[in-house]
Amino acid sequence: MNRAAAPRGRRAARAGQYLALLGYLVFLAFPLLWLLSTAFKPPRELMSPDPGWIPGHPTLDNFRQAFDEQPLLRAAANSLTASVAAAAITVVIATPMAYVMARHHRSPLSRAATGWVVVSQAFPFVLVIIPLFLVLKNLYLINSLSGLIMVYVVWSLPFALWMLAGYARAVPRELEEAAAVDGAGRLRILVSVTMPLLAPGLVATALFAFITAWNEFFFALVLLKTPQKQTMPVVLTHFIGAEGVADLGPLAAASLLATLPSLVLFAVIQRRITSGTLAGAVKS
Repeated sequence: MNRAAAPRGRRAARAGQYLALLGYLVFLAFPLLWLLSTAFKPPRELMSPDPGWIPGHPTLDNFRQAFDEQPLLRAAANSLTASVAAAAITVVIATPMAYVMARHHRSPLSRAATGWVVVSQAFPFVLVIIPLFLVLKNLYLINSLSGLIMVYVVWSLPFALWMLAGYARAVPRELEEAAAVDGAGRLRILVSVTMPLLAPGLVATALFAFITAWNEFFFALVLLKTPQKQTMPVVLTHFIGAEGVADLGPLAAASLLATLPSLVLFAVIQRRITSGTLAGAVKS
């Protein structure tokens, strides 16, 4: 009786896990599905008291109006420039620091760096924006994508460092020691042994830094004043009128376009993370 009840209990537990996962996926997908539905609805359906999920008369007018009203392509180019540059610089700076933290995690310097990571995540944007603005003003970097990239790098670096340090700790020391016994130097060990195994962590860290910069709004709003240099999140606020009334159709269309780069990048890179893990293991 107990032997028969055990498989049934495991199946019930597994069914409950899948049901909870399905509910979580529906919860995550709801905003995107609502955005997709709203972007293709004509104004008459948007003003309806019961518009429904599926557009009765799908239209592309919201997308045309969004591009006519706001410089979305220029804003997307600014966001892409800032996000790619911030992600690349963050990974380049964080990689050697994370490796040192992982290999010397008991040293005072490593503990101080870990404390810096924790403390930096506790500061809200409002506390740092005024001194940050004054510093960038003295450096003549206000209203500049270079200044915004610098801010994104500094803001993403602590968490990126913590992420990469976790990946670096997972690389066995025995592999590096075996390569050293075979005569490989420190640089050759890092390039041929450690870096392939760190590839999934580098990809994940770059993805985190990119999405953080792509979606960031507050710093871009304060630091960028010229319309030609504003990023996509700032331009999206222009679809909201002075009285707080949103132009819902074009706003939904523009917001849908703004979410596509992150979704596409994640869909492409998440495969690379798994393949990179296997490739690193084989090369080692």
